[in-house]
Amino acid sequence: MTRKVAVIGLGHVGTAISNYLIFSGATDELVLIDKNELKLNAEATDFADAAANLTSHTKIIVNDYAALADADVIVSALGNISQQNDDAKHDRFVELAFNQAAAKEVGTKIKESGFNGVLVSISNPCDVIAALFQKFSGLPEDQVIGTGTLLDSARMKKAVGQTLKVDPRSVSGYNLGEHGNSQFTAWSTVRVLDQPITKLAEEDEDIDLAALNETVRAGGYTVFHGKHYTNYGIASAAVHLVNAILSDSHEELPVSYFHEKYGTYISSPVVISKKGIAKKVPLDLTPEEQAKLQKSAEYVKNRFDTAYAELK
Repeated sequence: MTRKVAVIGLGHVGTAISNYLIFSGATDELVLIDKNELKLNAEATDFADAAANLTSHTKIIVNDYAALADADVIVSALGNISQQNDDAKHDRFVELAFNQAAAKEVGTKIKESGFNGVLVSISNPCDVIAALFQKFSGLPEDQVIGTGTLLDSARMKKAVGQTLKVDPRSVSGYNLGEHGNSQFTAWSTVRVLDQPITKLAEEDEDIDLAALNETVRAGGYTVFHGKHYTNYGIASAAVHLVNAILSDSHEELPVSYFHEKYGTYISSPVVISKKGIAKKVPLDLTPEEQAKLQKSAEYVKNRFDTAYAELK
């Protein structure tokens, strides 16, 4: 069966995602869509120039919304990172005005194409934009997913791994809530070499969980200050999610999806299949963590309600 993926938005992140997909042979057909036709055609030509040196073949289709009809996955990498700046607030909501309009325009075109696969949104503010895509694409809620705290959880594993001098893949656990300033590490879920990190922190005063939480929360801005955009971390998260969908892996991942309890998109772990979200995974959070998740969800819902009202 042909594996077909579309990437909409060929900026720093969309190009990195496309590169990963082509070079790894993850997809047989790749649809690339962007309003900047000069850059889009240049990227497509550059990928074609690499083809003879790769171990797999990928058919590239350019700027054809009709080609989305039989795609398995669409990745929205829309954005305007130039609206971010080097201030102390580091608020992903500065991209909302641009991306909410783009989500309405592109979501409507996706609906018109007849697409019925899984839509993965990485555009910031991630939770609000994923929710807007669900509204304007008309897709079922379980088929529209934001990368959410999949990236924040990876940053947590990196930070914990560096502190305890272990590979980040030896760290398990989740960051939850908004992919933004109200997200938090649920330390009750985190284990290192199968040991609860809360226990390790009690035994070792050098393990400062509050400091680690702040390192994770600010991780993206550390990168942003150096090169004024981030791309590899979020691209790898998006490709991880795409591969889980294409392979019907039933892998447990923390992503942004619609929570009926909170009435909004927010991140917590789910089981991913080729149809999107196969199962929602309950967590035994502490009362403090439950309160943080509730507060984060309320913040996202309020921002979504305002954005959606403006667009309707």
